[in-house]
Formats: sequence, structure tokens, C-alpha cells
Amino acid sequence: CPCGYYGDAQKKCVCSDMQIKRYWSRLSGPLLDRIDLQIEVARLSDDELLGKAATGESSATIRERVVRARNIQIERFKGENIVSNAQMSPKLIKKHCKLDSASEELLKSAIARFNLSARSYDRILKLSRTIADLKDSENIAAQHIAEAIQYRNIDRLVKV
Repeated sequence: CPCGYYGDAQKKCVCSDMQIKRYWSRLSGPLLDRIDLQIEVARLSDDELLGKAATGESSATIRERVVRARNIQIERFKGENIVSNAQMSPKLIKKHCKLDSASEELLKSAIARFNLSARSYDRILKLSRTIADLKDSENIAAQHIAEAIQYRNIDRLVKV
């Protein structure tokens, strides 16, 4: 937002809804569609800045999971002239991002609710495939779709 405090837990935003909407409207829909991970990042607390806060997974653990997922993707796309889910064409999305009925219904609901574009739909499927890979899941489940939809945060801010 113009004041810089939209969503800040420590300082209240003083902008009107119209000012926020106008601010976000400067980013075009087609540009936002090309950003796969759209998340708000909260201000760090003093303890977090000083490294005193409780930590989650170690970087080494996360790195191992990412390396495994990348290897899964490299294997998946042997002979396809690509190496990652992000590079999938619509044809490859159809082949490698098959959804069960619950996942399909969840995605349809999100498309209708947030007025998502075809490009957003493809991005959500690619991201869901990556999330499934990171969790060593052969199939894309509804939870993977739900997580990918959560990463379309700016879509919801601008379009709702």
C-alpha cells in the first residue's frame, strides 16, 4: 500500500481500501500471472532478527528435500528437453499433473472464487506438482493444490 504498512502486525495501515486497490492495480494481471509464488512476508520480530527465536527445519534438511525433488523432476523429464516442472508445456502439464476428483473440485472452486486466468491455472498445477515432489508424493493431492493456491496471495488481493 502507499503507506507501506498493509498487513503489518505492529503498525496500522492508514490507507483506504480504494488507495490499496489503486496501488495494486498498477501491477497488471498478466504480469502477476507470471509470478508463481506470491506471498506476504511479515516483519521479523527483534528475537528473529537476533537469531533468538525458535527455528524450523535446518537449511541442510530443506536442501536435501529440494535436491530429491529436483532429481525426481530430472528423471521425469528425461527425453523431454526440460529439467523442471516450471518448464512444462500445456501438453506436459496434462501428462504429469493428473488430478483426482477432490483436487479437481478444489481447483475449480478457486478458479471461480478468485477469477483466476488460464495462465494462473497452469502455474497452480506446476506448483502443485513441485509441492508433491517435495513431499515425495507420486500423485498431486488436494492438499498440494490447496498449498499452491495459498501461494497466489496477490491474485486474491487484487481480484477480490
